[in-house]
Amino acid sequence: MAGSEDQKFSLQEVLDTFKLCLSENKEVYLEQYVAGWRGLVKFLNSLGSVFGFISKDAVGKIQILVNYMNGENASHYATVQSMVKYEVDNNLVDVNKKGSHPESGCRTLLRLHRALRWLELFLDRLRTSTEDSKTSALCAEAYNESLAQHHPWMIRKAAGMAFLVLPGRQTFFEVMNVGPPEQVVAKLGEALPLISEVYQITEDLYAQHNMLDLP
Repeated sequence: MAGSEDQKFSLQEVLDTFKLCLSENKEVYLEQYVAGWRGLVKFLNSLGSVFGFISKDAVGKIQILVNYMNGENASHYATVQSMVKYEVDNNLVDVNKKGSHPESGCRTLLRLHRALRWLELFLDRLRTSTEDSKTSALCAEAYNESLAQHHPWMIRKAAGMAFLVLPGRQTFFEVMNVGPPEQVVAKLGEALPLISEVYQITEDLYAQHNMLDLP
C-alpha cells in the first residue's frame, strides 16, 4: 500500500531535506524547511498519539506557511530571510504585541522553530543515550530546556504526562527506519548538526529583529 509507505518516517529523508535547506549564502529555503517538518511530523505520529498536541499544531502551522508560499506574494516567501524582510518592512508582524497579525509567517515559523529546538535536543539525547536510558526522562529534559518555556502550565502538565508513556529507546531506533542502533546513532550524528545550523541561523535572524517573543 503506497499510502502507509508514505506515512512512514525516514530519518534519511529528513537528513536529505535539511541538507537542502540552506542556500550557498546560508539563507533558509522555506520549501525545504516545511518539507523537513513534514518528515518530523511523521516521526511524531509514528510514536502514537503521545505527541499529538505538538504534531497537530505543527501541521496547522505548516499549512499557513504553504498558503503563503503558494499565495500572491509567493516570491517573498522563498526563504526565511526574504519572509522576515517582507513582513517587517510591511508591518505584517506583531512586534508591538497588538495581536492583529496572529497568522503572520514570522509568528507561524517561530512556533515551528521553538519545537524544532526541542526535537533537536531530544534526538541528540537519544543519540548519546545508553540502552538503559529512559526516553521519558530524555524527552522531558529536552522539553524543559526548550518548548516548556513558551507553554502555559496546562500544556506543560499534559506534556509531562504524555512523556511518561513514551516507548523505549529500541522502539525509537526502529521508527527511524535506518537499520541497527549503531547506524541510527551515526545517522543522527549527521542530521543533528544540519538541523542545529538551520535552527541557529533562524534564531539569530529573529533575535536581530527582536522577534523571539512574538505573541
